[in-house]
Amino acid sequence: MAPRSNRQIIAVADPAALAKAAADRIIAGMAAKPGRVAICLTGGSSPKQLYQLLATDGYRSRIPWDRVHWFIGDERFVPAGDPLNNMGMARHIFLDRFAPIENIHPIPTEAANPAAAALRYESELKSFHGADRLDPARPLFDTVLMGVGPDGHTASLFPGYPATQETERWVVGVPQAHVEPFVPRVTLTFPALSSCREMLFEMAGPEKRAILTRLLAGENLPANRAHSIGETIWLVDQAALPENFRGH
Repeated sequence: MAPRSNRQIIAVADPAALAKAAADRIIAGMAAKPGRVAICLTGGSSPKQLYQLLATDGYRSRIPWDRVHWFIGDERFVPAGDPLNNMGMARHIFLDRFAPIENIHPIPTEAANPAAAALRYESELKSFHGADRLDPARPLFDTVLMGVGPDGHTASLFPGYPATQETERWVVGVPQAHVEPFVPRVTLTFPALSSCREMLFEMAGPEKRAILTRLLAGENLPANRAHSIGETIWLVDQAALPENFRGH
């Protein structure tokens, strides 16, 4: 699992406070980094409130849109316009309104199959990075957003799946999901996701408490193996915190 010294848990009051804390960290990271910025977004329900906040005047006016590039950590293998499409949600809420089209990098789900989409996205990431190898001194991403599923998966790295053991590939196809929706996926691997200055997990709501209890107990689950080169931040609201962890 990720070393404890590399993980900071920040408790917040509720989902609104969580979204604000995440947005503030993302904006601060952009301000501190001159030149090109790479943000890797996440799917699922967790980031929706964050994306809505980034679309408000107070935040979007502070984003240097011309130099920020937006990627996605995993994608459901459905058409771009499908409601299940992860990048589609982010595009609908804020990206298509404010980001230059050439700065938006979706996983190409129009490919023949998830494996083909993974190869194409890996090629795009390598081209953007300017190298075929990941270098800890030069991270691929500045910020990687992550969520946690009820089984402890993160991105589309499910417990016991071959993708969790991948050490060379940056992106792989996942033929079948472990949880709903049961559609094939395309996911970045641990090496690619970990190549970042900051990894930012969002966990909110009482439905996350059971899996968070298991993760904090040190269970060997994918979400416990995901960590950045720099800081790994777990933003957790009070409803998701296990009883014995509150007040820590």
